[in-house]
Amino acid sequence: MQNIIHESLSRQDKALCLLRDLLEEEYSSLLSRDTDTVVSLEFSIQELIRHLAVEKTFVIKLLGGMRVAEYAGVLPEDLGAAMLATLRSIDTSEQSVARQASRNTTLSLALLDQSSRTLQALTSQAMPPKAETYGRRGGMRTQHPQAALISGRL
Repeated sequence: MQNIIHESLSRQDKALCLLRDLLEEEYSSLLSRDTDTVVSLEFSIQELIRHLAVEKTFVIKLLGGMRVAEYAGVLPEDLGAAMLATLRSIDTSEQSVARQASRNTTLSLALLDQSSRTLQALTSQAMPPKAETYGRRGGMRTQHPQAALISGRL
């Protein structure tokens, strides 16, 4: 059983390293605004996260709710030390993945905000001005004259 758990933990560690690499690649694609690459990477990232969740659930069920660190304490010293080293590596990788995911989120939200503002600016330029009053020739006048005397009317 300890080999099965150790192999699962090893797969989780390798998957987290791959996830970090994919997130870094996604970040560079976001910087270059390559949307096709970002979309394909996002699908790969989601699938990898799904596989990680399956591996974690498998270990939890196999240990019957016992923590891996507790289980490693029960094992002989050399096997327990190897399992704890893998567990520390997983923790380090998870933290690295979380930091990179946070950077990606910040960048994607900034790009969304920039695109929204650009779209609003273009829309406001394309929209016709509001016509609130009628002019003397029957058409809509967009601005009120400043003074009636200066424009020649009394």
